[in-house]
Amino acid sequence: MTIPDVRAHDAFAATNPLPPGALPPNALPPAPAAPASTPPRGAGGFDPETARRDVPVLHRTVNGRPLVWLDNGATTQKPRQVIEALGTYYSAANSNIHRGAHTMAREATETYEAGRAAVARFLGAESPDSIVFTRGTTEAINLVAQTWGRTNIGPGDEILVPRLEHHSNIVPWQQLAKEKRARLVPVPLLADGSVDQAAFADLLSFRTQLVAVSQASNVLGTVPPVKEMAALAHRYGAKVLVDGAQAVAHFPVDVRDLGADFYVFSGHKLFGPTGIGALYGRPELLEAMPPWQGGGNMIDQVDFTGSTYAPVPHRFEAGTGHISGVAGLLAAIDWLTGFDREAVAAYEHELLAYAERALAEVPGLEILGSAPGKIAVLTFTLAGLDPADIARLLDRDGIAVRAGHHCAQPSLRHYGLETAARASLALYNTPQDVDRLATSLLRMREDIA
Repeated sequence: MTIPDVRAHDAFAATNPLPPGALPPNALPPAPAAPASTPPRGAGGFDPETARRDVPVLHRTVNGRPLVWLDNGATTQKPRQVIEALGTYYSAANSNIHRGAHTMAREATETYEAGRAAVARFLGAESPDSIVFTRGTTEAINLVAQTWGRTNIGPGDEILVPRLEHHSNIVPWQQLAKEKRARLVPVPLLADGSVDQAAFADLLSFRTQLVAVSQASNVLGTVPPVKEMAALAHRYGAKVLVDGAQAVAHFPVDVRDLGADFYVFSGHKLFGPTGIGALYGRPELLEAMPPWQGGGNMIDQVDFTGSTYAPVPHRFEAGTGHISGVAGLLAAIDWLTGFDREAVAAYEHELLAYAERALAEVPGLEILGSAPGKIAVLTFTLAGLDPADIARLLDRDGIAVRAGHHCAQPSLRHYGLETAARASLALYNTPQDVDRLATSLLRMREDIA
């Protein structure tokens, strides 16, 4: 199967104008002016328009306004290369994998395993065999909990988890700890939303079997010093699982340099399809782990007297996998790595600073989390308005943000909150998107003043 060219930006832009009825930004009704500030200029040569041209949904309208997609923390939008890869798979190469001798089975298998190799390169893994495909971050964490965890966690053992974690990196460990009579130990946060490193060091002991930490917080944007935390945990013999769901779209990742024993992420947070993700595990750990689910594809021999299992990584991929999802994930990785990742990270950092300055001019608005080096996430409250109302009113202006607890209630409770609004940025967002957000929020403040 041939994956579409991931660098043909210009031809698509020329033949895909805005949909009928789309309004230019200057067609918005008059509103209080957003604060003047110098916008980012494509740091390191990166121009967000080269990414925007590839993403069809960014050119639609919502409620008669051009869409501003600021809900990237929940899911990213998909470039046409990903959409075409899915269509190409189903229209030209739809087949099950690994078990067929015919041409289409070979083509589908080649695409699936090319996706595994692409993920390994993307993460800096030792080999493709250290990559297991899952439905996403949540399933990957549960896989580790139910295989490595059940084998290695026992009574009195401790699992350290910072308070900034997504529920997916709390609940599976909570369930495991209850089953095994172990302890789930929360690591506190500092006022700026960073992980309290002194407390982390004090909590580590030879009872610690696992540290589970996100590389970037979905609510506070915090980027913990994972490499240093992993090195310290390893001194006590603990293993380290890193939740990379929010990190992989924002900056390059090298799992071996980080010292991660396990690393997990979701494709849909990486401009790929939903329902596909990956687990990286150090080869010696994967080899020692028992299967989680039983069925086809993960076996060697089956008899009613017993069964033997396929080698790693296939023993962890029972049943028919999300083959089209892997094709889409492969296209997403090719698309993203076609840009200068360091230049993209620099641009997003500048765009975040621009957004923080703009929102600072909105009376009564408070941003949660100010840890140095945070990713482009702006979780905020606005005095006098419920977060759900903020999201609804922004949607009226064609601006998509998220409101609620963001599946990270301990993070919000650190600030005495149960809910908040969140605008999360990606490489295809622009200063004009930020201006639209600031203008709409200023209008809200005037309406309730």
